[in-house]
Amino acid sequence: MLWCGEIIKAEPEVSCTDAVITSSPADEPRCHLDVGPSCSEEPSAPTIPQISYASTAPELSDDRRYDFFSRVVPPDSFQAQAMVDIIRSLGWSYVSTIASEGSYGEKGVEAFMQLSKEAGGICIAQSLRIPHNSKQEDYDKTIQQLLETQHSRAVVIFASEEDIRGVLNATKRANQVGHFLWIGSDSWGAKGSPIHQLEEVAVGAITILPKRSSIKGFDEYFTGLTLENNRRNVWFAEFWEENFDCRLLSSSKREDTSRKCTGQERIGIDSRYEQEGKVQFVIDGVYAMAYALHSMQRDLCPEYPGICPDMEAAEGKTLLKYIRNASFNGSAGTSVMFNKNGDAPGRYDLFQFQTTNNSDPGYKAVGQWVESLQLRVEELQWPGGDGEDEAPISVCSLPCKVGERKKRVKGMPCCWHCELCDGYQYQHDETSCRLCAYNMRPNPNRTACQPIPIVKLEWSSPWAVIPVFLAMLGIVATIFVMATFVRHNDTPIVRASGRELSYVLLTGIFLCYIITFLMIGKPDAGVCAFRRIFLGLGMCISYAALLTKTNRIYRIFEQGKQTVTAPRFISPTSQIAITSSLICVQLLGVLVWFAVDPPNTVVDYDEQKTVNPVLARGVLKCDITDLQIICSLGYSILLMVTCTVYAIKTRDVPEDFNEAKPIGFTMYTTCIVWLAFIPIFFGTAQSAEKLYIQTTTLTISMNLSASVALGMLYMPKVYVILFHPELNVQKRKRSFKAVVTAATMSSRLSQKPSERPNGEAKTELCESQPADPMSQATKKTYVSYNNLRI
Repeated sequence: MLWCGEIIKAEPEVSCTDAVITSSPADEPRCHLDVGPSCSEEPSAPTIPQISYASTAPELSDDRRYDFFSRVVPPDSFQAQAMVDIIRSLGWSYVSTIASEGSYGEKGVEAFMQLSKEAGGICIAQSLRIPHNSKQEDYDKTIQQLLETQHSRAVVIFASEEDIRGVLNATKRANQVGHFLWIGSDSWGAKGSPIHQLEEVAVGAITILPKRSSIKGFDEYFTGLTLENNRRNVWFAEFWEENFDCRLLSSSKREDTSRKCTGQERIGIDSRYEQEGKVQFVIDGVYAMAYALHSMQRDLCPEYPGICPDMEAAEGKTLLKYIRNASFNGSAGTSVMFNKNGDAPGRYDLFQFQTTNNSDPGYKAVGQWVESLQLRVEELQWPGGDGEDEAPISVCSLPCKVGERKKRVKGMPCCWHCELCDGYQYQHDETSCRLCAYNMRPNPNRTACQPIPIVKLEWSSPWAVIPVFLAMLGIVATIFVMATFVRHNDTPIVRASGRELSYVLLTGIFLCYIITFLMIGKPDAGVCAFRRIFLGLGMCISYAALLTKTNRIYRIFEQGKQTVTAPRFISPTSQIAITSSLICVQLLGVLVWFAVDPPNTVVDYDEQKTVNPVLARGVLKCDITDLQIICSLGYSILLMVTCTVYAIKTRDVPEDFNEAKPIGFTMYTTCIVWLAFIPIFFGTAQSAEKLYIQTTTLTISMNLSASVALGMLYMPKVYVILFHPELNVQKRKRSFKAVVTAATMSSRLSQKPSERPNGEAKTELCESQPADPMSQATKKTYVSYNNLRI
């Protein structure tokens, strides 16, 4: 076994730095360079290049301070890079670090933290330091601190063997076997001493060791050394006593044994022997110096067999140049070279401590790091599992579910809270949500947007069934009434009701029922055009005819009070002309509407855009606003109100002479229907069921209006025509003067007796009527069904 002191003596003396031997594990001593005053601070001191076989401290790569320092072992910064690559390949993003107090541990962790920060994606949960001469309480405290961040299971450890054992023992005492995932530096390597009797705690630990090979020639040389043939090592006798547990001379300081050495003992036969791991690097360091001197001699002394004066006078900088340019195959067959900082290439073997049911625990090579990571992940074994298990997780926060975004924790890029993209938002990337377009909604997992379903009022909907049913009944009833009137077209009742206006009114009623099917049908350009035309046309025709009738009655009886001359425009032709002119106003308005805003369909996404996007629907409808609907109906409502006013004015006209009272009842009822319609129509404008409620309300209101007119104005006549034909007979015609006079007298007779002078009624009645033996009842019946068509 080589001693560090023996190897250090092989290195050149340094004027501005001192080589120091540090305490190290028994089976692999470590030598570090303790930095003294900087060479640059003493320019007068000689500058002697150095080549180290074991110093791995990262700060020695600083060529501003250690510009004459080179080494054949890779610095710990490469080792830290290898650790970063391992952690990233295993998907770990939240790790802790443990370092032994001192240059090796602290500088190694510092390099790891710097490289992990530069690489990104790795956060340091805790960075702990184990002090010199630590006690059991210190190790227990370290484990308790690590457990404060439960999700940080991966632990990078740059520590001495003693500290590694202390941490593993504390883990066992805390009953956390299998919780931590260790990443050990080269001080752990593939050694058995740090984990002796702690194997179950170390299972799954990944360790790093500089790539090296056993040198067979050195084994032959060293095992052949004896007390007789040793000529170099002044400490060899001391090593002999220690190795064979014996005493050589009486002057020996060894007092723990009384057995004397015979000198015939043999290394590797009478004692355990294992080649020191740094032998390869010692040989490579010596050869690096030899190659540099050889190149220097060849360049400075081309024709000189040995060291020439130019070579003797050369400064350290000249030799350093040749050292840095040296390149050769080393003792293990790998290339030896130096970078600009004097560092050797980073080459590491990766091990994992594994155990199976069929073999004893042991280290297994699982990959290597030669400027890049080559890790056989399928061969890894984790605590409580086998080689096929996936790597355990060591993260600050678990991955967010689909449709959730990450809300970063300030100062900890690896930690976040998961927030669901709500409303009409979808997950744009892992940290942000975006709003879908107005006609889109997020898909079920909120990873993208999808079109909002488009709906319309279906025929099978309960909102459509009732209006359609009423409309069908109304259409059947209207056709029945119209057919009855056509069949009995020349009978007194049909003629007395005003055949022309009756057919016009029945047509309007029929259109009021027809609009129901247009309002429920699937919207397209044609349907929308017909909606605009027929929406107010049916009511306009109906109320224009009724208004013409009531106005005619009003004018007849108002003028009859003043003169016996008949009013103008009371003939059927005049009535049709007046009605047509009123209808043309509605049609003209529709034509202007067509010119200003051509009919078209739209999809309204606001009407049923509910809080829950799953329930959102786009409503296919005609491009008609609520205000336009009211404006379209406004003219018809104006006719309806005007007709109602005339109905009120003619309410005192005796029912024997006209249809004023049935028309009045019709208009009163219709006004009530539409007064109920308006608040319902506008009150549901913000409802999610707006399309259905407003369409149903509108169609039912129009059906009811048509039904009221049909029922009050025509059903009594149909009843008489079908079931009392004896009343549908021609009566004796009377002059307009006689009819007006009789109507006027009848109106006066209806006044209270106190309001007239005694005998006035009798005198007026006698004076106003010609001799006629008919009774008053017969007179009433005759006037009611005469050919005057009042």
